This record gives sequence, structure tokens and C-alpha cells, in this order.
Amino acid sequence: MVKRVLVLLALLGLAVGARYNLGTPISEELVAQYDLRPAVLPDGRGLPPGEGKVEEGERIYAEKCASCHGARGEGYPFNRLVAEPFPITPATEPAEFAIGNYWQYATTLYDYIRRAMPFGAAGTLTNEEVYHLVAFLLYMNGIIDAHEPINQKTLPQVKMPARELLELDPETKRRFPWLTLP
Repeated sequence: MVKRVLVLLALLGLAVGARYNLGTPISEELVAQYDLRPAVLPDGRGLPPGEGKVEEGERIYAEKCASCHGARGEGYPFNRLVAEPFPITPATEPAEFAIGNYWQYATTLYDYIRRAMPFGAAGTLTNEEVYHLVAFLLYMNGIIDAHEPINQKTLPQVKMPARELLELDPETKRRFPWLTLP
């Protein structure tokens, strides 16, 4: 009896799977519809052309980001973008973590904003808007000056205060020893 029920369930599963094309490879055209963007690596690979300035980033931030993150990035616990101290210590509360004291690579900031922001409308910002926002947020965290442009070449060179927090693997003396970059 149990075997019959299991066989019946398996056949029902196959019928449902066939109806919805489960397990069917997707075409290149369908993949292109999802606009899967390449990840941006710490060395800048994957960054698109474009340039951002602090003044324009401030305007975009006020329009598209301030409602969630506060007028000056102060936010609430866990959505704060600008905070002290630089960099964090083991005594720093997680609610105080922000871009300037927790993120190790400025390129990660670009990648995250491009993929996930603004909330509810992810992926709607242009590459230029993202560069402007990154410039503004790095400026607000005291990492760059107000007249420094952010682009494909300058962003990977930004030294984040928290970079020193990355611990080396004791055996290989490398950060992220499991990751092999091409």
C-alpha cells in the first residue's frame, strides 16, 4: 500500500513538473531578461564606466535614500550609513556599524547600492547615480574630500578604515584563502 502511494506521488510530481517545465534549461534570451550584472570585485573588476560627485550624490540621496536612512545617514540601528568611531573595535555595538567603520572595500558599496537600493525599487538607479551616491556616502564618512570624483579607476583605490579589520588566515597568511580570483 505504501509503495503504491509513493509511486502515485512520484508520478504526480513528474506530471506537475512537466506542466511547468521544471528542469528545462533556459535560453540565452531569457537569461538576458534578468539583467544579471557582474559582481564588482575589490580590485574594481566589474565596475562600469561613469563618475560621481559629492554634490550630485547629496541631491540624489535626499530624494531617494533619506526617507529610510535619515537626512545625514544617521538612520536607526542596522540601517545607519554614517557613524563613529573609525574603525570599529571589539567593544563597538553592532548598531553602530556603518560604511565608514565596517565596510572593508569601497567597491562593495557600489555593488550593494546598484543591486539592492533603493528599497522596493532595487536596480532602478543608473550607474552614474550609484557613483554619485557612493561619492556622497564616502564623503559623509570622512573617507574622501568633497571635490574628489569617484569613478572606475578611483573607487578601487579608496582605502577604507575597516580594511585592517580583515583577519589573515593563520595557515596561508592570506585573506579569504578559499577564494581564487581569475
